[in-house]
Amino acid sequence: MFSLNLVAMTMWRVCNFVILTFLALAAAPSLAQYPDRPIKLIVPWPPGGASDVLARYVGAELGSILGQPVVVENKAGANGIVGTQAAARMPADGYSFLGVTAETHAINPAVYVPLPYDPLTDFDPLGMVAHVSLVLAVRADLAPNNMNELLDFARLHPGKLSAGSYGVGSTSHLGLATLEALTKTTYAHIPYLGVSPTVNALLAGQIDLAFVNAFNVEQFYKSGKIKILGVAGDARLPTIPAVPTMAEQGLAGLSAGNWYGFVAPHGVPDAIQRQLAAAIRQVAQSAGFREKANTLGMIVDYRDGPDFAKHMRAEGARLGQIAHDKSIELRR
Repeated sequence: MFSLNLVAMTMWRVCNFVILTFLALAAAPSLAQYPDRPIKLIVPWPPGGASDVLARYVGAELGSILGQPVVVENKAGANGIVGTQAAARMPADGYSFLGVTAETHAINPAVYVPLPYDPLTDFDPLGMVAHVSLVLAVRADLAPNNMNELLDFARLHPGKLSAGSYGVGSTSHLGLATLEALTKTTYAHIPYLGVSPTVNALLAGQIDLAFVNAFNVEQFYKSGKIKILGVAGDARLPTIPAVPTMAEQGLAGLSAGNWYGFVAPHGVPDAIQRQLAAAIRQVAQSAGFREKANTLGMIVDYRDGPDFAKHMRAEGARLGQIAHDKSIELRR
């Protein structure tokens, strides 16, 4: 009798364990099945710009790797704040992630007070994929033809040259602030709502100069509608190899640019994070991505999640200091 009762109790415990395990697995999402539906990629910028074009390429490639469509949703506004804040509020389930730039995760914390998200604690970095050096473009009929001539003119006429930017706190604006600080020159800053209005103003002769992504002005440079005086980075750009860097013209340390990566809302399960991050790495290290980046004037610069987090902290300190020194701040 004792042995029969022991067997019955053991069988009851085993059955109970099996039932509870089944119920737990049924209630929890299966990581092995991820993804089983489309994934949303939020781009906090308008369609058509370099950030958007790059994100759409990455999204399409990720869709092929993961076996589910990656749907790009543009949520532009307030220097990337609108889309970034929306992404921070998304469920941390791996079905939404965000394309980020220097503005959203390094500049905005120093410029916009208060900022409705924390770039480091509200997101988990998946990987950085590329960076770009901005160029200094000037209207075609402006007299200076190189950086030294421009600086000579600016020193003779302080504040007379007008400099457009993508908006207060944009990488374009921080590039201008860096130029002013490094060369002890001043310009009349005119912020626009994005890159397209800035380039249009330059083409129309409404402003004298602007730091811009070469992708947005290369065709106008090649047709003679604008001039490009220098590249604010370590090397010449493959799409406009005749344009020298700032350092080649004696302006070492004049760096202005942007970088591009992807983050997920904080708290996505580790297994899903690893799967997304591995897929992003696969795209970033492909020949097709390198070719696409080159057409956008970008340099492939892959960094995994931990290295990307370290980079964001360093960039936040560097760009934040520039914003502080130039009193660039907007209270919301």
